[in-house]
Amino acid sequence: MAREGAARAYRAIFALVGWFAIGLQYWLTITGNPAIGAGELTLNFFSYFTILTNLVVALALTGPVVAPNSAFGRWTASEGVRAAIAMYIAVVGVTYHFLLSHVWDPQGLLFISNGLLHYVMPAAFVLDWLLFTPKGRLRWIDPVKWLSMPLIYTGWTLIHGYASGWWPYWFMNVPELGLAKAAFWAGVMLAFFLIAGLVIAAIDRAFGRRDRTLAAA
Repeated sequence: MAREGAARAYRAIFALVGWFAIGLQYWLTITGNPAIGAGELTLNFFSYFTILTNLVVALALTGPVVAPNSAFGRWTASEGVRAAIAMYIAVVGVTYHFLLSHVWDPQGLLFISNGLLHYVMPAAFVLDWLLFTPKGRLRWIDPVKWLSMPLIYTGWTLIHGYASGWWPYWFMNVPELGLAKAAFWAGVMLAFFLIAGLVIAAIDRAFGRRDRTLAAA
């Protein structure tokens, strides 16, 4: 019961942090670009993988707190879902740090929202998965299945990018990079997602074996 209470409190706190970060970033996007229509800005805002993943993270933290016995609450609390989200948000944090942090210098409130979305929430959710999610049920095929989200996102980015001329990340900007370089970066990112997923699966299986050993002792 103590562990369940700790998980509920932890998730409540970081659910609030996550929703605050998304809301702040959206408000700054809308108010900081008055020459662009709100509809276009909103579409672009939700075309960032960072935003989509943080939205899923916020939902996954909120569900077990506000509606643990609902279908949504049970789904967001399930081991496979939380492991997949941990993979996605971990990739967000690492990718931002090594590939994107050098291309801009956010200041003021942008510095706060940027830090929450790219550092605080990735660390918070991975820690949530490590501490509070039951382990031992993942299969090695699961990380391959989890690639569906980045693949769908890549398809959407290509469609949206060619239609609008707007690209969310430099390593996905096909007209600027050229098809070969863009394909190379797409392959690198897909491989990174797979490696991150395999690490998640390996940790899950190791912890699962440990828990079964302790239970049998």
